[in-house]
Amino acid sequence: MTSARKSKGGRSRDARGDRGIPEATVARLPVYLRALTSLSDSEVSTASSEDLATAAGVNSAKLRKDLSYLGTYGTRGVGYDVNYLRYQIAREIGLTQDWSVVIVGIGNLGHALANYSGFASRGFQVAALLDSDPARVGDRVGDLQISSLDDLDSIVRDHTVAIGVIATPAGAAQEVCDRLVAAGVSSILNFAPAVLAVPGHVDVRKVDLSIELQILAYHEQRKAQGLIGLGELEAGAV
Repeated sequence: MTSARKSKGGRSRDARGDRGIPEATVARLPVYLRALTSLSDSEVSTASSEDLATAAGVNSAKLRKDLSYLGTYGTRGVGYDVNYLRYQIAREIGLTQDWSVVIVGIGNLGHALANYSGFASRGFQVAALLDSDPARVGDRVGDLQISSLDDLDSIVRDHTVAIGVIATPAGAAQEVCDRLVAAGVSSILNFAPAVLAVPGHVDVRKVDLSIELQILAYHEQRKAQGLIGLGELEAGAV
């Protein structure tokens, strides 16, 4: 099992060689993969860079540059082979194999994540659900029974868990993170509103819904201020 690590300069180092891919490009590859999957499901066999960029919500120049890091340039006058490019990207980001995942913290958010069908279809197998609350241990969520957090080490070992998902309250997140790392998990998706301290070999991705909402609130406020300003200008012109 291999995984990408961040090297100096913010580029990923791939186990197949020293080719560097900027982190911003790595973040867009899943978006391209989603767009390609949609095109493939619609029985589209080839797509121009413009069509693919539109489907992914980026500009075509950025898309062509991103794909050039994969050694993919398309065919002039034809475009990209949708299924082959889909395979290339899936291989690059490690989705040609299944990854075992554990979810820690089975409250409302943990339940929602456990019931999300999109994990399995994208190569992620939820191996276990864990919680520190004895009242929740033994309950079932879908096909899985909630296990005690005390079983973490054996679960990680037995299922070769690659990724841990933290869906606990903020106050418990660091302790859970430490236990995941100690058990051998080196990639963590953190939904808790907390900044985690991890060793250098551990990769953390943070999902904070409240921050995303606050960013949208900022843009709404700016739009409202713009409309107010326009209204004042129009009133002054009368």
